[in-house]
Amino acid sequence: MIWVAFVFIRELWLLGVKGGTFLYWLGPQPRICITDPEMVKQVLSNKFGFYTKPTMNPSLSALAGKGLVTSEGSDWAVRRRIINPAFTMDKLKMEDSKLDCKIIKQMQMMTKTMTECVQSMIEGWQSQAFQDESQQNEVRVNREFQELTADVIARTAFGSSYKEGREVFLAQRGLQNLAEATLLNVHLPGFNYLPTSTNRQKWKLERKLNDKLLKIMQSRLDSKERGYGNDLLGLLMEAYTSDQSQKQEDKRMNMNEIIDECKTFFFAGHETTSHLLTWTTFLLGTNQEWQERLRGEVLRECGTKVPDADMLGKLKLVTMVLLETLRLYGPVSLLARKAEKDMKLGSLKIPKGTEISMPIALMHHDKEIWGADVNEFNPLRFENGIARASKHPNALFSFSIGPRVCIGQNFAMMEAKVVIAMILQRFSFSVSPKYVHAPANIITLQPKYGLPVIFSPLHV
Repeated sequence: MIWVAFVFIRELWLLGVKGGTFLYWLGPQPRICITDPEMVKQVLSNKFGFYTKPTMNPSLSALAGKGLVTSEGSDWAVRRRIINPAFTMDKLKMEDSKLDCKIIKQMQMMTKTMTECVQSMIEGWQSQAFQDESQQNEVRVNREFQELTADVIARTAFGSSYKEGREVFLAQRGLQNLAEATLLNVHLPGFNYLPTSTNRQKWKLERKLNDKLLKIMQSRLDSKERGYGNDLLGLLMEAYTSDQSQKQEDKRMNMNEIIDECKTFFFAGHETTSHLLTWTTFLLGTNQEWQERLRGEVLRECGTKVPDADMLGKLKLVTMVLLETLRLYGPVSLLARKAEKDMKLGSLKIPKGTEISMPIALMHHDKEIWGADVNEFNPLRFENGIARASKHPNALFSFSIGPRVCIGQNFAMMEAKVVIAMILQRFSFSVSPKYVHAPANIITLQPKYGLPVIFSPLHV
């Protein structure tokens, strides 16, 4: 339903309903669309649970689980606190001697895993290119990046249980395909319990996913004397078993909660990052000057070495390009919240039960916020940071803001930096003439017909 709402709001925008606030109905549900960054900030920054996430499409719910992304209230607060250490990526720098050694070890493992996965992908491209007399290779990078990010999240989440983790991913991919196919369907109350062919397929994939995860976790429980592992799953299992906020009688971890968080890892950690990489490659492939500027920075700071955390922290131009990509082609086009009580938002009175639509993609293309060059690729707007890139310090909402800001944003940005840096070290590239520009908002923003890119090996 979010996709339908976004299309409707976009049409109103094209008809001239810009920069204002208006009421519309989606079936029996009233919705208020807001495009003022300050009002959006008030909604997303509310810490008291007055604006919650609307009920999710059943297919999307099966895909994302009941983990951190969809939970609310005290349940969300506990989950956030438990999971947060796994994504504190600045701990990679190891500048604080008081940091927990286990977390530091896990963060080192994540970075090493990312670079190994990228290296494997690049070696495949290089072997194909050298077999061709033209020394060029056309690659559908959207597919390659989907496989890459799935590989990264499977290895960082499951470590030694990687092969079983890939099977979990395949089941998750099946659920995603079902969600995309039924996204515009009308879901009547109770319909998701009927044994339709789609529901039976969904239930089968859910059982497979749950059984695989339970098997992985049980094997770790049976060998507890060796620890749960240094991967995300191991950290999560240990956090749940040692969480001091739980009552003594409830101290044992809840397997279902961990399964839901693993679903979130796969969906949020894989899908959005692959599209960020795809659109970044598209923009660099169509802006050769910026590609050369980034390559110069990467070779200056990293040389031909595999980038580490310190090197990545010095890639300022790469960061600027990634932020500009998120502005122009952010994976999430619209955010929605629901008022849990009668609220006042600016000069508006929001009745209880009203949903609030925040069309992030449209706000990221608003001339009044970003300037006359809003539709141009201009990473220099982020030269002095996000807060000074526009007329409002919180105008970039790609990872949301406030207490529910995306917990994996640092993980995603670091992974994107690793991938872009290692590609620039070895290849020059341009978008293939076969490419058809048709961004499609299907759960996340993606190129409808894929992104073919021509790569040429560098000799540096």
